[in-house]
Amino acid sequence: MVTTSSTTSTPTPTPSPTPSPSASSVMGSAAQALFNSLSTGSGVDTASLVTSLVQAQFATKTDALTAQSDALTAQISGVSTLKSTIQQFATALKTLTTNGTLQSQPQSSNNNVLTASAQTGAALNGLTASITVSQLASAQVATTQVAVADRTAVIGSGQLTLTLGSATYSADGSQMTGFTAGAGTPVTIDLTNSSLDGIAAAINAKKAGVTASVVTDVDGKAYLSLKGTTGQAQAFTLAATTDPTGNLAQFNVGVGATGTKMSSVAQNAKLTVDGVSVERASNTVTDLITGVKLQLTGTSPVAVSLTASSPTDALKQAITDFVDSYNEVLNTINAQIDPQNGPLKNDTAARAMLNSLRTLTTRTLLSGAAAGTPTTLGEIGIKTNRDGTLSVDDASVTNALNNYPASVEAMFSFSTSSSDGITAAMNGISLTSTSTLYGLGASLTRYNQQQSDVSKAKSDLSDQSDQMKTRLTQQFASMNAKVAAYKSTQAFLKSQIDAWAKGSN
Repeated sequence: MVTTSSTTSTPTPTPSPTPSPSASSVMGSAAQALFNSLSTGSGVDTASLVTSLVQAQFATKTDALTAQSDALTAQISGVSTLKSTIQQFATALKTLTTNGTLQSQPQSSNNNVLTASAQTGAALNGLTASITVSQLASAQVATTQVAVADRTAVIGSGQLTLTLGSATYSADGSQMTGFTAGAGTPVTIDLTNSSLDGIAAAINAKKAGVTASVVTDVDGKAYLSLKGTTGQAQAFTLAATTDPTGNLAQFNVGVGATGTKMSSVAQNAKLTVDGVSVERASNTVTDLITGVKLQLTGTSPVAVSLTASSPTDALKQAITDFVDSYNEVLNTINAQIDPQNGPLKNDTAARAMLNSLRTLTTRTLLSGAAAGTPTTLGEIGIKTNRDGTLSVDDASVTNALNNYPASVEAMFSFSTSSSDGITAAMNGISLTSTSTLYGLGASLTRYNQQQSDVSKAKSDLSDQSDQMKTRLTQQFASMNAKVAAYKSTQAFLKSQIDAWAKGSN
């Protein structure tokens, strides 16, 4: 038997390192190793050849999909940036207009009698009022007169009944002289634990407008204290309606009750506002002067003056801050829709948002304003430059604040019940611009779907590439086997011919 060997060696390729080789690359490497170990075949680096052929076949499509994916990634990022930017602008503007610094604040001439604060959205410019407080609202407070040595010891058994209404009191306010029950249903209190602590807990559990607490003196003796809410109609009586032992009567509160004593009576606050006498059940009054919350702190026969002044300096700063923030937002939008390199240059929602912002200086922000009163940002000194940015005309702003302070303040005020003001306008722009139906939200949905489609196309292309690589590897393996056989036959024939030639000599 004649053994032959091929004199042609197969060159060993230098593979490029990859993070994690695919199944097809492993197959190609294994086939090439087999060819090398047999020292047979065509001498062609089939693994490199197959890879090159597959890459050549799919390179154009792969590059196109990669470019499309990169563009969509930039668009998704751009949409997210614009959504965040416009929402942050609207939120910051709302915070600025709701913190009270841009509102005229009411000022009391005597804080020992009353203090005043502005309610959200109130227009108080030019406020004047005269208020006299002759009586503060108070709550009825009754305390037991006989001390209990052990607050946890059982006192008796039965039921107590609590009734709310109106009462009259003795001159010193220590006893109730008359009581008229209110329209509410009396509250029955069952005493399952009739210790002093248990009685207090049972009363509090009913949440009927009277709170109970146990007060201990310096000697450690305990008393039951009962307190209602302020207002003449919040007086109360407490009666032991079921009292087998007779020990619960000491907690009775009302006309003729001897076990308890009043330390405060139920009464309304009494005021005179610009000559009109009124009463309120609480010392916190929010419904006398529109937009003003009054806190009554004392009484005086001398009237308290209530006035308000416009926060001119704060409004000037707010106008400057608004212009600076607007210009930052504008720069962000322009970068995204730049006609040359902007990822959102063809996005209609982004351009619609820009167009909406551009109308801010000319949009009417005050409805129903008197003729000649400024109603737009442009009319108070916020100007639009040729490049679309805003600037502040200091002279015009000063003139508007001097002559129309209420209008400027109203533009920068916030109200939940009005569509007036810059905050309402920006909220509208923000909601429209980020809408999932036609705004940036819709763009984001579209781009995400397109990105998903591209990812699927890339996955399909990868599968096709792997299939082609497998097919070509198998074809070249078959070819190499045939070439190896041909070379073996060639070597055998050459050996025979050489032998014949040597024999003929």
